[in-house]
Amino acid sequence: MKPRVSFVIPVRNDAARLEACLRSIRRNSHVPGQIEIIVVDNGSTDRSSAVASAAGAVVIPVESGRVSELRNRGARHATADVLAFVDADHEIVAGWVYAALNCLQLPGVGLVGALCHAPTDGTWVQNVYGLLRGTRGGQHDVDWLGSGNMAVRRDAFEALGGFDTSLETCEDVDLCHRLRASGLRILSDARLKNIHYGDPKTLREVFSSERWRGRDNLRVSFRRPIAWAALPSAIIPICHVALFAAVLVGVLGAPLIGRVGLLVATVAIVGCIAATAPRVVRVAVRERGLGFATFLQAFAVASAYDIGRALAVVSRAPHRAVRTPHIAATS
Repeated sequence: MKPRVSFVIPVRNDAARLEACLRSIRRNSHVPGQIEIIVVDNGSTDRSSAVASAAGAVVIPVESGRVSELRNRGARHATADVLAFVDADHEIVAGWVYAALNCLQLPGVGLVGALCHAPTDGTWVQNVYGLLRGTRGGQHDVDWLGSGNMAVRRDAFEALGGFDTSLETCEDVDLCHRLRASGLRILSDARLKNIHYGDPKTLREVFSSERWRGRDNLRVSFRRPIAWAALPSAIIPICHVALFAAVLVGVLGAPLIGRVGLLVATVAIVGCIAATAPRVVRVAVRERGLGFATFLQAFAVASAYDIGRALAVVSRAPHRAVRTPHIAATS
């Protein structure tokens, strides 16, 4: 009997978290043969391949490639009519498969998923990063969802040509924009709960992650058909670049133009704060009980995020190194 869902998991040197991810997927296998697991191993030198094989997954070795290529490669080997993309540093809850299949039966729905949760034992940065990302209860139509926690109809995925392999990042945003332009809906459902253990642990990791992740953001944001709701994510980094430049000009020009230079720098710094503050204020309003210390922490994480995204506009950065911390299985 053909499986109903094919999970596609790219991995590179992440054996410990992959093992936990596969356990969480197996908890969804209530009927023999209902799910298929395909692990695309991107040249791992640790036990990732062995862990996948031991869990009964089909392992596809790939020497190198962007994550979009790895996911497309796995999708081509899949046999189910529903493709589930889950990353190795994620864990899903029991009932995830049932919820995904249930959502994809709704009229016009082509892709489903949900925002990820931060690990319960994470650092303060991970906890605040999760607050800034937010989560939503119930079902909602959304503009896009992350490719670490999504399920998509295979026919829709293939009609779009899969993920754009010219993109190193934001390939999930691009896929969702094209899918919505084709007339299909994207549905967020809280039942597809997913814990992301790969959230950045420190402010430095937030900065480096967003400096890497933001590199293709402009390309995707201004592609036709333009998704107007996504434009702020591209415009805000551009504004920050202009403000940073004004600070630099004001400070360096102060010896020549005196107080005017310092005034320019001061106004630009206030502008940077004003550009970052609304996101933090929205979190404070949503959470209602956000303390002053947590508010400051949220502002620090949001600032590291915005600085990283701004520098991504004018510079290139590699992906931060994959880490394989010990992870306790979640219930």
